[in-house]
Amino acid sequence: MSVPGTNLGPHVEPHPGPRLIRRTLRHAGSRHLRALLLVCAIFAPFAGRATESASGAAQSGCAEQALRWRGGTVRLENDLFAGTDRDYTNGVAVSLVSHDIEGRLRADCLPRPLGLYVHFLDAIDPGFRQRAGDESATQNVVLRIGQSMYTPEDKTRSDLIEDDRPYAGLLYLGLAWNRRAHPRGARYEMLESRELTLGVIGPWSLAERSQDLVHRLRGFDRFRGWGNQVRNEPAFQLAMERKFKPWFDGAVRPGWGHDAIGGYAVRVGNIETAASAGLELRWGRNIANDFGSYSIRPGGENRPPSAAAGLRATHPQSLRAPRPGAHLFAHLEARAVAWDFSLDGNLFRSSHHVARRPWQAQAALGISSQWLVAGHGVRLALMRVWRTREFDEQVGQHAFGSIAVSVEF
Repeated sequence: MSVPGTNLGPHVEPHPGPRLIRRTLRHAGSRHLRALLLVCAIFAPFAGRATESASGAAQSGCAEQALRWRGGTVRLENDLFAGTDRDYTNGVAVSLVSHDIEGRLRADCLPRPLGLYVHFLDAIDPGFRQRAGDESATQNVVLRIGQSMYTPEDKTRSDLIEDDRPYAGLLYLGLAWNRRAHPRGARYEMLESRELTLGVIGPWSLAERSQDLVHRLRGFDRFRGWGNQVRNEPAFQLAMERKFKPWFDGAVRPGWGHDAIGGYAVRVGNIETAASAGLELRWGRNIANDFGSYSIRPGGENRPPSAAAGLRATHPQSLRAPRPGAHLFAHLEARAVAWDFSLDGNLFRSSHHVARRPWQAQAALGISSQWLVAGHGVRLALMRVWRTREFDEQVGQHAFGSIAVSVEF
């Protein structure tokens, strides 16, 4: 079956790109790309095999390491919430979060994809698993699948629009390992995340078909230039993130209060290569004991500790148990970007690209609320996100809306 949208239109000169990134990633060669695709294929049955791992772990002395899912989140982002239909125009992601796992992860006790990931991290960041075995540390695993799409402003043109961003799509699967620790005697706690994202860029991302379907259902005109989108290419990225916030026990901070969450991150790959630093401020009642709200991006999704969340059905209710609440939040982030596939196009082949700006910023305002429904925790987060200009030819700044719904199983 042929895949539509592979015609790049007019000839495009090879992208000069950041030479260091090209030399480093191209040096990996086709053999390493095949290995990445193989790992991606192994990840596919991960969710189903987690249940098998939980039942088999008890028989092999790995009961404490059994992988059991505790909740999930669905996120939708779209610039129609901001009254536009361009640039980062849509993103959707579905994630599963495991129960907290105590002690140092044992690769032989985990589903094969996660076991391979543990060995991979041991090779590139050997201290991460060692720190995860600290007495004060807990950890969880996040599995995420998603799609993102990017378009120029003029939907009516079918030719290559050289002075606007490329048509681009990404379909991906991410596996994150989060470590949450409270240093002895400290008044703060820390969240460290390592997420490996694998996927595909180009027509195989199904971004064109997804957008056409939604526009047809809603009666919108379709974009006519998808024939000029970036070409098919394996996509990969490793994200390393660290966050800090005031420490408190339990699932929520009882009563009215406020806090601040700071953090920094590094992401390397042909999806994005960048470094960022950010700060989130929260104010409200019964603020959740997590590490904030954010738009779709690589990095860990963390929730209140499993032990505290498990107290929601106790009678009388424990002071550490979850309880309804709501808070306002504001998030600021600065980024230094060395590569972005949605602006730079393909890394391993020539494609349409624009003049990416290396320094970018993002701001978000929103509200988050959580409550109990039939004994299950439910959370809703709404936010509006603003981004500075990402490339020289971009007209004005860009904004989009985000909605996330989370459920504790």
